[in-house]
Amino acid sequence: MRFWDSSALVALLVEEPDSSLRAARLTEDPVLAVWWGARVECESAIQRRMRDSSLTDQGARLARQRLRELVDSWREVAPSPVVRTLAIRLLRTHPLRCADALQLAAALTLISAGAGSMGFVCADRRLNDAADIEGLNVLE
Repeated sequence: MRFWDSSALVALLVEEPDSSLRAARLTEDPVLAVWWGARVECESAIQRRMRDSSLTDQGARLARQRLRELVDSWREVAPSPVVRTLAIRLLRTHPLRCADALQLAAALTLISAGAGSMGFVCADRRLNDAADIEGLNVLE
């Protein structure tokens, strides 16, 4: 199982420079763990691309279909006081944005709940750096 940040999930939904790398990562280990808000962040990315005209209506429909397929198979880390407390610590420790701290807190919570060692798949350099410092196996 690997924890997927939304930045990496988006490359599975729409064509990006690292889409083939992300598809290969998914093939290597098709069990995805994600933060509860990942679906919202993915929809936000789809909408942003539609607004800037880099994604057509047809492309958005295809991206949403891919997202539904992923949602049906992924393991989701729900919001909790533990995730929130850890995210606050991460914000005080690393130069992260709120959503990134929540993503990383979710991954760390999953590991501490007994998921064991797992890869962290992310396309954000700052979040990867924080994940590495926190002891995660970062798979760029």
